[in-house]
Amino acid sequence: MSDLPSGRSNPTVHSSARADFDRALFKSFWREVRSFLTQADNSLLPYDEFQKMLPLKGSHYMGHKEVPIQQIVGSVSRYLDFDGAFLPRQSRTRERWISIDRAHLEDVPLPPIELYKIGEAYFVKDGNHRVSVAREKGQVFIDAVVIDVQVGVPVSADTNLADLILKREQADFLEYTQLDEIRPGSDLALTLPGQYDKLLEHISVHRYFLGQQQNHDIPYTEAVASWFDQVYMPLVTIIRQRGMLAEFPHRTETDLYLWIIEHRWYLRETFEDEISLEEAADGFSRDYPQRPWKKLLKLLRQLLEKMRAR
Repeated sequence: MSDLPSGRSNPTVHSSARADFDRALFKSFWREVRSFLTQADNSLLPYDEFQKMLPLKGSHYMGHKEVPIQQIVGSVSRYLDFDGAFLPRQSRTRERWISIDRAHLEDVPLPPIELYKIGEAYFVKDGNHRVSVAREKGQVFIDAVVIDVQVGVPVSADTNLADLILKREQADFLEYTQLDEIRPGSDLALTLPGQYDKLLEHISVHRYFLGQQQNHDIPYTEAVASWFDQVYMPLVTIIRQRGMLAEFPHRTETDLYLWIIEHRWYLRETFEDEISLEEAADGFSRDYPQRPWKKLLKLLRQLLEKMRAR
């Protein structure tokens, strides 16, 4: 299906549509400059990357829907032609964009676009120029035919390519451990790549010692459940009781679990003494503050200690 509507437009409307395109292209240029200066990503998400990085579990036809345009974040084939705000990145599609804008200006009805839905994010299968024009016009919703594609992990409209690595690692972790089936509702989200291997290592170590205690091999699913109940959740409970997430913005309970466990191991090695989970949590919060004012207090405290030592 083509984005290009048929029919001719009067010269005034055509001139207005050309001016709209020039403004959109100019805005796209400055977004690209700002993106370069801030090192921020200004790209549409390519649907193919999601297919490669996330395990697709099936799809079904959802039919016609009104879709929030802000949740359309990628494209099947045109992700290089438009930026992250669906502004045109080059002028080679000028005439097609202008023809869609003319249709808007003349109230000519256009067919619904076609979208793939992954989680809360949408990818354009057909109708990229219609999305571009509608968004530039301030349109909030757009009529679409939607195919829902199921994946094993949550995906939001804010997901970016860096997030895909984490999503894939999380999906692999869940597929291997079956934790989402063993303990439904558990959410072991992480914010840094490469950390799920550490969780698998924790489970393996727990399984080993569990087998030593019981003098027989422990089935893996049993070890996963035991680790979650006896190791992971007790520390997460401490994290919640102390409200530690408020002190570490943009991090998760599982991030803190790993960091506190590693901090506990460090304290054991350093002081050759048994350290409780509570002591490790309090020590980590004190020694590695994330809030700026807490970092300042820590620096001042270290400065005072150095002055007293003189």
